[in-house]
Amino acid sequence: MNKIRKAIIPVAGFGTRFLPASKAQPKEMLPIVDKPTIQYIVEGCVKAGIKDIIFVTSSNKRAVEDHFDHSTELENWLKKQGKTKQLNEIKNIASMANFIYLRQKGPMGNGTPVLNAEKLIGNEPFMVFWGDEFYTGKVSWVKQMIEVYEKYGDPVLATVRTDKEGQKRYGIIDGIKLDNNAYEIKKIIEKPGSEKAPSNIACVGGYLLTPDIFPILKNLKPGTGGEVWLADALHKLSKKRAMYACLIEGKLYDAGTLLGWLKANVDLALEHPNLKKEFKKYIKKIK
Repeated sequence: MNKIRKAIIPVAGFGTRFLPASKAQPKEMLPIVDKPTIQYIVEGCVKAGIKDIIFVTSSNKRAVEDHFDHSTELENWLKKQGKTKQLNEIKNIASMANFIYLRQKGPMGNGTPVLNAEKLIGNEPFMVFWGDEFYTGKVSWVKQMIEVYEKYGDPVLATVRTDKEGQKRYGIIDGIKLDNNAYEIKKIIEKPGSEKAPSNIACVGGYLLTPDIFPILKNLKPGTGGEVWLADALHKLSKKRAMYACLIEGKLYDAGTLLGWLKANVDLALEHPNLKKEFKKYIKKIK
């Protein structure tokens, strides 16, 4: 079985939910406490052993490339100032993985950036993450997904137990429980609502895919809104081979919405070693 070495992170979208903040700055670069959102996703990949991070970008996402590159001027200044801890932290960002950038080309939709990376993936299994969804926990959610793949050998979707609101927002699985955190997926129903949902397990946070998804994406007709959707390709793939859900042990942060981003800032500030004490005092004062 091939080792999982590569992850695709599409970051070419406009981030309209965060306008005007995202007009000149990518939404993926908006900070959660003291790190941009996308760094949490990259760190989750690195902790799981992912070596190559492929960013599918657009012309207005230059800040993502700059963040994961060395900044000689800043590094020299921190060195002169004797700010060793900050210097090491900044240098580590650029060296924690092999970062690859390519521009998104083709029709709109989240299936397009995955297909754009086909030649970089080759005939290997790979992972896909969005730049605004991540989990926290003792074990990287990426590693948890890889463990399910190594056990069953087929595509794996990250999932979480959700509420009625989540059943309106996410794809919900109908599946058979295999062990503590793995389900064999029978089908996925997109945004069914609580009355039609087959379960309370939502697909959110990432995919571990096999290269046979690429010919499906190539021949996929545009779906909702005239766009190419990865979910439509997964539906077709599920008719050809088994597909599994990994029920992630950890807390999901959907920072792709203003409310989700705010919640992530509050929660992670309350865990930050340099902030939690004073921030907790401040929160208690709010009426």
